[in-house]
Amino acid sequence: MINRYLSLAFGCLFTLGSAFAQPANDLLNELGDEPNVPVYAGPAFKGTRLIQGHSVQMVTKKHLDFMIQHRFGALNSGAYNFYGLDVATIRLGFDYGLTDNLNIGVGRSSFQKTLDGYVKWRFLRQTKDNKMPVSVVAFASTTVKTLTPSSNIKDNYQFSDRMVHAAQLIIARKFSERLSLQLTPSVIHNNLVADNSFTHTQLACGIGGRIKLNRSISFNAEWFPQLPDSKNPGSINTLSLGFDIETGGHVFQLHFTNSQSMIEKGFITQTAGKWDKGDIFYGFNISRTFSFD
Repeated sequence: MINRYLSLAFGCLFTLGSAFAQPANDLLNELGDEPNVPVYAGPAFKGTRLIQGHSVQMVTKKHLDFMIQHRFGALNSGAYNFYGLDVATIRLGFDYGLTDNLNIGVGRSSFQKTLDGYVKWRFLRQTKDNKMPVSVVAFASTTVKTLTPSSNIKDNYQFSDRMVHAAQLIIARKFSERLSLQLTPSVIHNNLVADNSFTHTQLACGIGGRIKLNRSISFNAEWFPQLPDSKNPGSINTLSLGFDIETGGHVFQLHFTNSQSMIEKGFITQTAGKWDKGDIFYGFNISRTFSFD
């Protein structure tokens, strides 16, 4: 049943892509100059993150993107915790463009004291003439949890037990200047699980999009439903809503989500918050890009 839903979702994305495809506006092709040079569609999203997860956008060659990701506590924590503002979870990260289509990145999260590294490769890019209707990015990451293990497993705890691996295929289309949509099939593999009721590998498919409100502001939404057969006990699907605000070299992302973690293994498979219970975390991403050209 889930596979049918995913197939339907992908089919709808490509069907809509054909329906809303915009005609090419390549002056060079009209003049007969360099007819084989593709003209790419504009950016589908403002930043390299949609909200929690990566988007198809890339850091350009020889540019370094410094990102601060911050989540406050839950809104339902009450006045004593100032409705979550007294609590903080943070990730500091650096993303670098080896080429326009190949990025690497590292980061450190206070959530479970986690170190992460990733590789991101864009191998298909949407063109204005719709010959390539979507952009497709391959993403792979590894995280290492440096949190001290509990005493009952400490003696048998290996370094590999600290590691979690993630792989994603990020597929997106910019339908118009206002609307972009994205699908993110994901695989998360935990080297160590709590007990036999947990599975080592989880499958999910992220669904997200952006609606541009004006030149500087857009509304974003993102949902990561997990496949039921691989979903671990207590894990809740992540739902995030927010706004992107672009000001020169900065992109501010303000959002509400039910997950405090800001890396794939956390927000896809370890989310416990429920929107209907008030387990909602206000947060933001701020990025600044530096050029080394």
